[in-house]
Amino acid sequence: MKTIFVAFSLLFSSLIFSQSDEAVLKTIYTQSLTNGQAYSWLDYLSNQIGGRLSGSINAEKAVKYTKAELEKLGLDKVWLQDVMVPKWERGDKEVAYYETNNKKTNVNICALGGSIATAKSGLIANIIEVSGFEELKVLGENNIKGKIVFFNGAMQPDLIHTFEAYGGCSKQRYAGAYEAVKLGAVGVIVRSLNLRQDDFPHTGSMSYLDLPNEQRIPSAAISTNDANKLSEALKNDKNLKFYFKQNCKQFEDVKSYNVIGEITGSEFPNEYMIVGGHLDSWDLGDGSHDDGAGVVQSMDVVRLLKQSGIKPKRTIRVVLFMNEENGLRGGKKYAEEAKRKNENHVFALESDSGGFTPRGFSFDCSEANLNKVLSWEALFKPYLIHYFEKGYSGADIGPLKNDNIVLVGLRPDSQRYFDYHHASNDTFDAVNKRELELGAATMTSLVYLFDKYGTSNIADIKEIKD
Repeated sequence: MKTIFVAFSLLFSSLIFSQSDEAVLKTIYTQSLTNGQAYSWLDYLSNQIGGRLSGSINAEKAVKYTKAELEKLGLDKVWLQDVMVPKWERGDKEVAYYETNNKKTNVNICALGGSIATAKSGLIANIIEVSGFEELKVLGENNIKGKIVFFNGAMQPDLIHTFEAYGGCSKQRYAGAYEAVKLGAVGVIVRSLNLRQDDFPHTGSMSYLDLPNEQRIPSAAISTNDANKLSEALKNDKNLKFYFKQNCKQFEDVKSYNVIGEITGSEFPNEYMIVGGHLDSWDLGDGSHDDGAGVVQSMDVVRLLKQSGIKPKRTIRVVLFMNEENGLRGGKKYAEEAKRKNENHVFALESDSGGFTPRGFSFDCSEANLNKVLSWEALFKPYLIHYFEKGYSGADIGPLKNDNIVLVGLRPDSQRYFDYHHASNDTFDAVNKRELELGAATMTSLVYLFDKYGTSNIADIKEIKD
């Protein structure tokens, strides 16, 4: 019976590779949309485990769960890669309000990841609004000392590429406290990085950089609705008092893991192609879009390859990175180990832009490899995949960059992504099953094509030209 099964599998694989690329992609999309596993995995990851901040119990549970699920797929190898990660806890829910004209107005805030706590009694002080670092410097120490700085720089709404809008003001969240304390500020409040007007404060990573512990000040995000109200209140009362209390704490680093599964290549086992997302998430929601979606899509890539009868020529790895959100330790560790082992990574694809409808990919690669991708555009057109551009790939695969590797980022429709990013509404119900499955199929299709046709090596191209 086993001999018959092996023979049938070999026949199925040979039939797949004798098919046209159009037929193989159709098989992949059909499998994903009718027999996908990503949504079920995400349901468990989100609703049975929840938010998975590095160093937390939930992060440990996620490691065990995803490793067990990868083992069920019958991959050639599944293992854990040790990585030391930061451990930060939010503590009790934050409280904030401002006082003006003898009236107290409550506002929605959350501590930024990595921030220190306020005193147990909280922090109350005058607050001053700035649009960014330039205005902060112009105001100077005379206007800032002893006050809370309110960074109210909004994401630019007329930028169609929302990640560009995010990048334009994310530095005030990351380094706001560092810049403000130089001028004597006692605390920082940052407008949430969100294009929508709502009551959800959005957390995210911040850093004190080289500030000694005794100079560090508490830093929190405020919802966009409350940021607008606070800004309006300040126009009428420059001397209003702002109060906030947060209870976060930083601990010593703890051990965690990248989760890795592998299908060994049939012809070029020493050429590695990876696909992945980050297993950790912030603690406010359950991290379904950021980045549960990328995790389960990446897992489904290797499953869909097997389900579609595709036997890869090159070794395909799914890598679930730990600690993208507040340290990037997982991505760095994977790249370090790959370099130490002298592994030849030729391709890496990351999904970390939410589980929305896929539009295409951005590529960090040579012109020769980009031209190869552009020759495949017609294959993706029936699935409404049209975006194939040079650009950013992803944080976790970035450390693998060299002259020859093809780095790729899945690009879903991003218009609603920052409604959920790092906020308590990033939950399972915000993810559409069909959109998630389309993303998994799109990723699998690109992996299949690069595995079949290979990548263009810079050295080989130079040799041909010479």
